[in-house]
Amino acid sequence: MGAYASLTSKGQLTIPKDVRDALSLKTGDMIAWTVVDGNLVGTPRNLDFADLAGFLGNPPDGPASLEEIDAAVQDAVGRHVVEDKPENGQEGDA
Repeated sequence: MGAYASLTSKGQLTIPKDVRDALSLKTGDMIAWTVVDGNLVGTPRNLDFADLAGFLGNPPDGPASLEEIDAAVQDAVGRHVVEDKPENGQEGDA
């Protein structure tokens, strides 16, 4: 899925309706923004913690701090979004 949005003079973006629908976004939902390899990645924060259970598997070096967990989740989600390709193998209108 791909879509375009224009940045306003106040630095605001409107997320296109088809993207909001696909992510089940609603008014008041939070989006975490990060830059991964020069790409802007917005990650909806409308998931329950239980939805993330097992997402990263067992930590290879034992228990991690909350900061390490946050960094790993941010990196994994951002890379998934950036590297995601349409199912038909063609580039989208991103």
